[in-house]
Amino acid sequence: MKKVILGMTATAAVLLAACGASDVAGEGGEGDTIKLGSMFELTGDVSAYGTAEANAVSMAVEEINAGGGVDGKQIELTEYDTKSQDTEAASAATKLATQDKVSAIVGPATSGATKAAIPSVNRAQVPLVSPSATDDSVTLDDSGNVQPYVYRVGFQDSFQGVSLATFAEGDLEAKSAVILGDNSSDYAIGLSKTFKENFDGEIVAEENFTADESDFSAVLTRIRNEDFDVLFVPGYYEQAGLIIKQAREMGIEQPILGPDGFGNETLIDLAGAENVSDIYYTAHFSMSSDEPEVKEFIKNYQEQFEAEPDMFSALAYDSVYVIKQALEEAGDTSPEAVNQALENLSDFEGITGIFSFDENHNPVKSATIVEIQNGEEVNATEVSPE
Repeated sequence: MKKVILGMTATAAVLLAACGASDVAGEGGEGDTIKLGSMFELTGDVSAYGTAEANAVSMAVEEINAGGGVDGKQIELTEYDTKSQDTEAASAATKLATQDKVSAIVGPATSGATKAAIPSVNRAQVPLVSPSATDDSVTLDDSGNVQPYVYRVGFQDSFQGVSLATFAEGDLEAKSAVILGDNSSDYAIGLSKTFKENFDGEIVAEENFTADESDFSAVLTRIRNEDFDVLFVPGYYEQAGLIIKQAREMGIEQPILGPDGFGNETLIDLAGAENVSDIYYTAHFSMSSDEPEVKEFIKNYQEQFEAEPDMFSALAYDSVYVIKQALEEAGDTSPEAVNQALENLSDFEGITGIFSFDENHNPVKSATIVEIQNGEEVNATEVSPE
């Protein structure tokens, strides 16, 4: 765990006033500080996502503090590593809400870790904003009721499945598809289901793999013998990169579609840039955007971390400013006041788009489909399925 007050930076006079926090019982920060929690997968299997998001959270807090903080108070950011383990996520959420007494939490990155944290934040009545937990069930309980203290900035899996099916038919004019998904992952299972329900063409074949696999030659050999227009691979970059590499080397040349789990530079490293062409995936953010705010975010992130930001860092950055807007509208830093303002949040303008939260605490926004050719992003298409 790391607790640090992130102070002024040279990038500062940003037009953004501030995110804040207080403790569970409604106490503010101590002295001239306001408390905010951060919990991400900094080590372990999905650390590429978590590290990118944690970096962006700290950068956003630095900017806000440099701009004067919240009513003159600096944000004190308390950070935990969930180690890509759900049990660690549950423990971190409990510590942040009850021991560190933050008034809001940003993170984790993944759906499983976020769901593990939900009982803790509900008991403590402290709002949690996940940048990228996409499983449909994250914001709803088993009875279909909204989780009262849980929000997300990224769109949910079902929306991705619909968007990809719409894009495959409309933009790629696909009449048939093969699905190759991770049958050990709720993420992939949900995406496969929604894609099948919304793709009007023929699903020629549906094949599976598990998260621990690295040799996909057998299943790709079966796929190679099929007649299809697109290959849909619902999964994360670790397996998707290897699948793309092996598929292209075996002569499978059809476009490959994927969800936001493709959105990391490691995918291109694993696949080899020469193999990463005609790849399309859902994204919450485009590096090729001409928006001045997006360009400024990219520049600042590159300077601070000597790395390219991705859509996960962009979502985390926006998550901090979502809480900032809620605090401003609440006029109060207590967790309950922040939560009430989050429920009513509308017309938020971030680098991942303009959105409001719906009744299930999901953002109402469009999806971006990113096109990769020769390992480089060359185009981004906005898709707004009905």
